[in-house]
Amino acid sequence: MGGPRGAGWVAAGLLLGAGACYCIYRLTRGRRRGDRELGIRSSKSAGALEEGTSEGQLCGRSARPQTGGTWESQWSKTSQPGVCFGNGNSCLRETHPPSGQMHDSVSVQKLIEDLTDGSYDDVLNAEQLQKLLYLLESTEDPVIIERALITLGNNAAFSVNQAIIRELGGIPIVANKINHSNQSIKEKALNALNNLSVNVENQIKIKIYISQVCEDVFSGPLNSAVQLAGLTLLTNMTVTNDHQHMLHSYITDLFQVLLTGNGNTKVQVLKLLLNLSENPAMTEGLLRAQVDSSFLSLYDSHVAKEILLRVLTLFQNIKNCLKIEGHLAVQPTFTEGSLFFLLHGEECAQKIRALVDHHDAEVKEKVVTIIPKI
Repeated sequence: MGGPRGAGWVAAGLLLGAGACYCIYRLTRGRRRGDRELGIRSSKSAGALEEGTSEGQLCGRSARPQTGGTWESQWSKTSQPGVCFGNGNSCLRETHPPSGQMHDSVSVQKLIEDLTDGSYDDVLNAEQLQKLLYLLESTEDPVIIERALITLGNNAAFSVNQAIIRELGGIPIVANKINHSNQSIKEKALNALNNLSVNVENQIKIKIYISQVCEDVFSGPLNSAVQLAGLTLLTNMTVTNDHQHMLHSYITDLFQVLLTGNGNTKVQVLKLLLNLSENPAMTEGLLRAQVDSSFLSLYDSHVAKEILLRVLTLFQNIKNCLKIEGHLAVQPTFTEGSLFFLLHGEECAQKIRALVDHHDAEVKEKVVTIIPKI
């Protein structure tokens, strides 16, 4: 007689226990999800970010222009002691965060975890970008700085975020990192600025760093990632004529890097020189540059097509700028050893004429359009 009643009590106990476990599970899961939503959520796939390249440039990738041309895509620190998290490497200076941001060390730590666990390349909203900029300005941990710069760079591939980052005061925060002694951090900062520079309004704020970028490009290691990132930024900044004059004193250095750099460096320097060569106001500066005679070897038939086509276009652009209504706009008062003497010499003319028999149809077509200008 006690058997059925005992079985009933056992069944009821099991049901109550299962219900309690489920409630605890829901509460715990809900809290985790809520915490997760306060931080940086996991990113879209790389394929999804690829779709954003039409807005700008993912770090290290070519970008599409927003308007014409060809693009390659704040809070004060104090002297108070820092607050360290985790193993002590992630130190934040005690600053005054913006209203509603970084209420406590838990939210800061959560942001750090999102950066370090691989979930740091999502397309962020304005609030998350503000948190990220605060962290970038506050932390001294090179790992966190580098990952924060990658995140900002990837988010700056989208035009809406280019404007948001500027309005949040993010450009000087990012640009400050090009002074960093860590070369990888310098590269990531330059890559982020590359993406931000696709926005014309951002260029107004970025232009004050052009001289520093030039110094780093020409004094740093040849063919380095930092040099290539710097050249790419300078290329973006010279898509329009607005800031090209700031490179006047570096033109000879550009030709030096062109002649000594590897294939990738040569292509990037030529992209920059082509931007300058389309502006008649830069023509005299280009022609006055002192250039080694080995420059003419770039017109040899065995040179890679991506380089050969660009040096031919450089010649064509300069010739076009020199002629206004059928006469020379700039008088030939250039010194020997200048680019003017190289381009107007017989050796250059012979090399270009010889390319009319080049095996590549595109090169042939370019040469046919140039020969009448020789």
